[in-house]
Amino acid sequence: MNQVTKQTTVPKSPTDNTVIQAINASREYELEGETIHAIRSVNLDIRKGKFITLVGRSGSGKTTLLNMLAGLDHPTSGKVLFEGVDLSDYNEKQFIQLRRHRIGVVFQSFALLPLLSAYENVELPMRIAGVGAKERSYRTNEVLDMVGLARRAKHRPYELSGGEQQRISIARAVAMRPDVILADEPTGELDSVNASEIFGLFRHMVSEEGMSVVATTHDRALIDMSDQIYTVHNGMLELNESSVNDYDNSQFKKPATVTGSK
Repeated sequence: MNQVTKQTTVPKSPTDNTVIQAINASREYELEGETIHAIRSVNLDIRKGKFITLVGRSGSGKTTLLNMLAGLDHPTSGKVLFEGVDLSDYNEKQFIQLRRHRIGVVFQSFALLPLLSAYENVELPMRIAGVGAKERSYRTNEVLDMVGLARRAKHRPYELSGGEQQRISIARAVAMRPDVILADEPTGELDSVNASEIFGLFRHMVSEEGMSVVATTHDRALIDMSDQIYTVHNGMLELNESSVNDYDNSQFKKPATVTGSK
């Protein structure tokens, strides 16, 4: 079977299943002469094949923490490691490889290119990464099928519902078979049915694809699908609940393909 090959530019740890680790990570901002403590001495291990949710009110620091885990922002003090390597030691080329091949990001706003079809939105990152045409086609169709939107492949974003657009953005994020998916409020703009389907897809990716998922959310009705639940409050992280997930994963299979109206 064709597979998207991961690049080896980013160092890997052969002995530990911890993918991302925050060690006493803090982030401060200066705003009009005042120091804003967005994140305060956070310690967090993201291990392979785990689904972690971060809950908390707007402004609690969830997005700032997620950005540091993705390497989009750096801690003022402390460290964020990717497989044992401090992200602050990465050069530009390593960061590019990290974002293209090892970490997938899902945004609340979908961030789809409006003039491209669903298929083209999913395929584009692989084209940029230099994946061959045959392999791109195979993987694009595979992940569109995974999210239940194979028959919507030729539709542009404005022809899709909010839930469908978010599923396309997830397909794009997982197309390169990343180790970790980081999702910032992925269900914030969706109704309860679509939100449940999105979290179901994450559960499937953890259980069946072996990925790690970290998702921020306000919706406490969805957090039971996760393995670990953390509360973020005033920039501080607290483990709220950790459980052995014994769900019947058949209920989290891909959504039915939409054939009718949006």
